[in-house]
Amino acid sequence: MSDQERIPVARAAAAAGALFSDERGRVMIVRPTYKPELDIPGGLVEPGETPHQACVREVEEELGIRPPIGRLLVVDWAPRPLRGDRVLFVFDGGVLDAGTLGRIRFADHEIGAYEFRRVEELDGLLIERLARRVKAAAGARDSGETVYLEHGLPLPIAGTNGRHR
Repeated sequence: MSDQERIPVARAAAAAGALFSDERGRVMIVRPTYKPELDIPGGLVEPGETPHQACVREVEEELGIRPPIGRLLVVDWAPRPLRGDRVLFVFDGGVLDAGTLGRIRFADHEIGAYEFRRVEELDGLLIERLARRVKAAAGARDSGETVYLEHGLPLPIAGTNGRHR
């Protein structure tokens, strides 16, 4: 066996979602039919697909719309010992106007409903790590930055004894 064959390799699944807003600045959350937790539109990256392509495909499958999906807002390393590690990408879906919202259809029946909420309302509505990720994505969109997270949290700043921003 060669040295390369002995090196363990991380095998994380990748998923991608879109941060959509309405004209009042609230963010879209969706109610999946296959799990009790609320989420944002998106899903797993399929073989041969980029995270951006997965985001576009998942939005179209789940919501029946194909709005332009913009830049990367967040990458989050999400270890999950029981279900497998994930690398999660959140892209800017932009503002959905009334006409686009009127075209939403739940064709694949994975989503049963959607709503818009203020970022300040996400704690308690979404699982904790997802709430942190969505809030970080909203902040990244506003600041023009892309944010890297681990466990839904930014990395500690050097010299701060592990404190986060």
